[in-house]
Amino acid sequence: MRDITYPVVIVTAKTLFKALGMRFQTSGTEHIPTTGGAILAANHIGYVDFVFDGLAAQPSNRLVRFMAKKEAFDHAVGGPLMRSFHHIEVDRDAGESSYRKAVEYARSGEIVGIFPEATISRSFEIKDLKTGAVRMAAEAGVPLIPMVTWGTQLLKTKDHESDLWGRGKTIALHVGAPLDVTGEDPVAETARLRDAMSTLLDRAITEYPLSPEGQWWAPARYGGLAPTPEEAARLDAEEKAAKAARRAARQAERDAS
Repeated sequence: MRDITYPVVIVTAKTLFKALGMRFQTSGTEHIPTTGGAILAANHIGYVDFVFDGLAAQPSNRLVRFMAKKEAFDHAVGGPLMRSFHHIEVDRDAGESSYRKAVEYARSGEIVGIFPEATISRSFEIKDLKTGAVRMAAEAGVPLIPMVTWGTQLLKTKDHESDLWGRGKTIALHVGAPLDVTGEDPVAETARLRDAMSTLLDRAITEYPLSPEGQWWAPARYGGLAPTPEEAARLDAEEKAAKAARRAARQAERDAS
């Protein structure tokens, strides 16, 4: 693929991060192949995760094509930029086309980034994962690479004020060993992926320079103030119901006009 804007934006972002005094903790970046396709499966704790996840592929001199929700491509400025990066638009009402495109990308030698939790984790734990990442890797015949990001929730996440400049913040990027998957039992292989991501998350939290104790951005099991996974699931369900109600109300207004 021809990339004009993507490399320029990466250089600009790195320069900005340095100027803001941001620090990075990384491990396992050697697991991202220098050639060939792969599915990079990452946790999802904030709205800017993909901005940083791609940096994990920089030591291998690779660019990651992220799967992102359709709304990101509808933005007047962000949409054309996302398309210039060759990211993959995901319409949740027509997911098959984005799935097929991701498989095509990976099969042709691209690294495809996916968030198998689908939505941001309010508990900052690894949520239940969709099986799509496993099925994509198996169908494309490429490795499935687990990774986690930590610290991006301090910049912008659900239910909290944003600090997008992130002055002096530390972002952790931990990549795990590739998983060979066959797709014969997507549920079991997805459980393996979740276990690998959970192990990486524990490392990210314990090695992070700030103590999680009493912090809103840390999981409850580490003494943090984030909702437990059960409480987070309830909040997610309430949010989903509220969105559905708003959509129904807008549709009713359109039908009445």
